[in-house]
Amino acid sequence: MTKITDEHPMDNIKVRTLKFETSEMESPVWSKSCPEFAIFINALGVHIPYFERYLIAALGKAKKEITDDQLRSDVSDIIGQEAHHAKNFIDFNKYLADCYPKGDALDKHAKKDFATMARKDDLRRLVGFTAGYETFTFLAGMIILDNYEKWMHDANPIVRALWVWHQVEEVEHGAVAFEAYQHLFGEDEWYRRRMVGEALWHITKETCKAYFHMCKVEGYFKSVRGTWKSISFLTKTMAQMAWLAKPVLKRNYTPRDHPLVNQRKNPVGFAWRNWESDGGEVLSIDHSRMARILMYEMPD
Repeated sequence: MTKITDEHPMDNIKVRTLKFETSEMESPVWSKSCPEFAIFINALGVHIPYFERYLIAALGKAKKEITDDQLRSDVSDIIGQEAHHAKNFIDFNKYLADCYPKGDALDKHAKKDFATMARKDDLRRLVGFTAGYETFTFLAGMIILDNYEKWMHDANPIVRALWVWHQVEEVEHGAVAFEAYQHLFGEDEWYRRRMVGEALWHITKETCKAYFHMCKVEGYFKSVRGTWKSISFLTKTMAQMAWLAKPVLKRNYTPRDHPLVNQRKNPVGFAWRNWESDGGEVLSIDHSRMARILMYEMPD
């Protein structure tokens, strides 16, 4: 079985220069285990790469003001990880734009929206909004990894591999933007909490817009059952993200102490890190490879 160590999942951030070939997919509904999840994560992913560019701009400016050497190194690592995320998801969005009539317009809107914000926001908002957004990318990472078997057991191997990689790294660097905000503006706790709320609203608004369009195109709203399943999945997942964000609003909160990562260890996340670190193939993950990953043990 996978060796579970005392290593925290936010320790040892690693920049992995991976490129996933998603252009030859047969269908954008890439998970047979849970089609609603595939649509949800596609919809979420429309604006994610442009937030990642926003993060790169925000933390690039913040880095100049940070005096702690370890935090500066962590900021460099999150920028490196997010740059590779953005490249892969922008390519995936090109595929989605060919599948959905509004796909290109949704992509262009997200790109313009975040570019405008990056240009206008002052440093406190750049870092605060980034930290707020990263709250939910980290939580989504844990939710998705915890539901791997339920949502991705029977799924396109490349897209499945793409999202496992992305979520592992979102958890890996989940504390960096928060720590950058604390380092620069930690005395302004109410502003940090406000940014968490604004980030959740932005994620919900943009995801719902894309999700409802994609569900409509896929024909999920043609029946009562399809409508119920689609809306129920979206509502439950967004509500879970909001509920799990409750500890974030506490005064002495830190992502490293969140119950999702501090009280237990996700086997998929830890096994994937071990496997990839030792040179295992991660660009495509089918059912048999994931079984091997979960059984993998790093040599002593």
